Amino acid sequence: MRTNYRYTIMGLLFLATTINYIDRQIIGLLKPILEVEFQWTEKDYGDIVFWFQLMYAIGFVLSGRFMDKVGAKIGYGVAVFVWSLAAMLNGFVKTTAGFMGARGALGFAEAGSFPAAIKAIADWFPVKERSLATGIMVSGSTVGPLIGPALVLYIANHYNWQAAFIVTGAIGIVWVIAWCFLYSKPQDSPRVNAAELNHIISGQPAITEVKVPVLQLLTKKATWGYFLANFLTDCIWWFYLFWMPSYLTSNGLTVKEIAFPMTVFYAITAVISISGGWLSSYFIKRGWTVNSSRKATMFMCVALVLPVTLIQFSHDIWMSVFIVAVAAGSQTIWKGVLLTTVSDQFPKSVVGSVSGIGGFGGAIGGMLAAKGVGMLLQGYKVANNLQGGYSLIFIGCGTLFLTATIVFHLLSPKLEKVKFKEELI
Repeated sequence: MRTNYRYTIMGLLFLATTINYIDRQIIGLLKPILEVEFQWTEKDYGDIVFWFQLMYAIGFVLSGRFMDKVGAKIGYGVAVFVWSLAAMLNGFVKTTAGFMGARGALGFAEAGSFPAAIKAIADWFPVKERSLATGIMVSGSTVGPLIGPALVLYIANHYNWQAAFIVTGAIGIVWVIAWCFLYSKPQDSPRVNAAELNHIISGQPAITEVKVPVLQLLTKKATWGYFLANFLTDCIWWFYLFWMPSYLTSNGLTVKEIAFPMTVFYAITAVISISGGWLSSYFIKRGWTVNSSRKATMFMCVALVLPVTLIQFSHDIWMSVFIVAVAAGSQTIWKGVLLTTVSDQFPKSVVGSVSGIGGFGGAIGGMLAAKGVGMLLQGYKVANNLQGGYSLIFIGCGTLFLTATIVFHLLSPKLEKVKFKEELI
């Protein structure tokens, strides 16, 4: 009888992503409180998000190669431990500049999350299961924000905002302990029997592992397709994560009142994300090619995202929450498929590096967007037309998403294996 320990690994990756996004989202949830205490303008808040994104981008430059060098066990453990300490540090900050520094440290460490997770999935799952594994892992990006509002706002309202940072940050330390005890490569794990190991290995493509310099990776269209897809779309998710609470308060809700709609928002997003994570893998099991299954899923997600461009015509806050939630949930499915294409096209020895390059692109896009959104909303706020600013941004969200999908398809039209002429390992 075959063991299924790989699903335990999937669970750990899901939990890490969940924790990651609680720590990211908390600044947006506490913004209505912090902007009063520290007298932030929209530009000040945009600058804080900018420093998170800047250090996130720098972290991606280093984390991909780091994960390839030390492996997922050490790499992921170090990343989560450091970002947990940085998250807790936010609770001791006394100035706006201090928040910029603490959020920057958080961003730098959190950059290791996706490269480490994708590397672990490439080690533990055959091709036909990778999309599902990646989808479940990525769904943590919706479950974290789903749990976050109730947890963070309860602590902040019953104790203080400092305690909210410290308690949520400490959760990651517990995960690191579990990771150290439970994770190893499948061939080294005493919890994996021969049948499961054979299932994992037999379902992986026979790719010769090569040593590839980063500069050579940059000569491949597939690398640039992945980079640009992240560059154009990650900023959309950051906007939902960091500005959705503020969008709700701009519609007349109080800090205490936003907890329920934010929970509903991420509940819808999580249900869509988790239920759709199996879609690409389902198509493959039905006999579709990897390329057809991945691309069909991605364009289906685009169709569900585009209605967000029409949110300006919604005059009901709950309808607006539903439209954006469907778009956000569809984006997480799309993101899961995009992440899976790295291991579809590249040998495992460079999966972390390519993931890091794409993550760097996403962070740069998010960094520029944070500056732009902050300045745009501040301008519209001064003009007493904040809703007009949000409507313009939502139009951009849908347009960028469609553009990214087309660009990715043009640069990786067949999701073929990328070939390198390097010495064998």
